[in-house]
Amino acid sequence: MKAKFAAFVIMLIFWVILSGMFDAFHLTLGVISCLLVAHFSGKMLFEGLRVEVRARQILGMLAYGPWLLWEIVLSSLQVTYIVLHPQMLDKMDPQLIRFKTKLKSTFARVTFSQSITLTPGTITVSVHDDEMTVYALTRSAADSLPGEMEKRIARALEPEQT
Repeated sequence: MKAKFAAFVIMLIFWVILSGMFDAFHLTLGVISCLLVAHFSGKMLFEGLRVEVRARQILGMLAYGPWLLWEIVLSSLQVTYIVLHPQMLDKMDPQLIRFKTKLKSTFARVTFSQSITLTPGTITVSVHDDEMTVYALTRSAADSLPGEMEKRIARALEPEQT
């Protein structure tokens, strides 16, 4: 029941934002549509999901976000430099690397793989248990993995080690 209600609320919020129609007719259609979809598929959105939010994780992600944004800017500048350089092919050194991550929770691993993909010049190709395969445009990008990003995500999201 909670999953269906949560799905309904999320869909209704998106309906209102995306439709931009606030009259009774459109809001009624939105409520009916969201109720039907939530009734028939509400469990799919939250299947097997146990949400447990900790203040430490929220604060950790608030600290991690600006650092990630800065890394994205730096990587964007590096990729731009490579693409615009007259000897672009000499500057690139594409690599496909595999490594084992020390992250234990699924959420931390997903955050890590998505952070890698968000950073220009790197793409997470696959994640299987604790092994990740990443494409890197340059040797320096490949050498930096897992590195500082993994450490910061571990500090932000992993349970404290005793």
